[in-house]
Amino acid sequence: MKKWYAVIGDPIAQSMSPDMHETWFRDNGISASYIPIHVKADELEIAVTSLKRLGCNGWNVTVPHKTAIIPYIDKLDETARRMNAVNTVKVLEDGTLYGMNTDGQGFVRSLQEEYELGETIGDVLVIGAGGAASGISFALEEAGIGPITFTNRTFEKALQISLGFSSGSALSFKDAELAISKFGLIVQTTSVGMNFAQSGIPLNPSGITEGTIVADIIYNPLETEFLRLSRESGGKILNGVGMFVHQGALSFKLWTGVTPDTRKMIQSISTKLGGN
Repeated sequence: MKKWYAVIGDPIAQSMSPDMHETWFRDNGISASYIPIHVKADELEIAVTSLKRLGCNGWNVTVPHKTAIIPYIDKLDETARRMNAVNTVKVLEDGTLYGMNTDGQGFVRSLQEEYELGETIGDVLVIGAGGAASGISFALEEAGIGPITFTNRTFEKALQISLGFSSGSALSFKDAELAISKFGLIVQTTSVGMNFAQSGIPLNPSGITEGTIVADIIYNPLETEFLRLSRESGGKILNGVGMFVHQGALSFKLWTGVTPDTRKMIQSISTKLGGN
């Protein structure tokens, strides 16, 4: 029987995951399909039950269901449990629903693919205190990158998330701006700047040290205002396309055992979104 996979979310029409996975199936000679499914919040439980009964072999989970889906998953891996969020579900042979999260590892792989990360990277500043900030920081810590400082519009949230990390600390936006020159890696995980709908910047990066790596997990637009200002200040920038592709590649390998071509896909998506 032909295998099939899906992505669920609300909204879902904008998702680039179907094109990405269908391309990888075709390029690797795998007989499988991948479809987007619009699932509203009050339909999540029945959607999970239906996917399993209809023989779906696995699916990706996007906003707003990454945390809400957890009660309907049989088993979580350590990363998903620590993040309290699932972005990948694999249906095991016995029907068990196994929930994972590849977001953080996807970010780290995109970072490693783009830049050489030596011991000199130094301190890390993570902007935001949500699930993405947690997952990325967990993966950074596992990779030996840090110490990590969190900053957030609400300082109490930055402080709370910092307590979950051995090297974690917290700063207010104002104090983070004053100390920004000491960080070798800055990761912007909030939605500020996404799709041009939330213009502006979470904090001013103009005081960064030249050569600082500045990443924004947003990929539409390819260069947010935050990245533009960082680049103009001498930063080495990284948008969210690589993270999106690598988290998808990890899901793909978990499902199929095949590692797809990420560089080719990053270039393809960047071109579609208006890059060179």
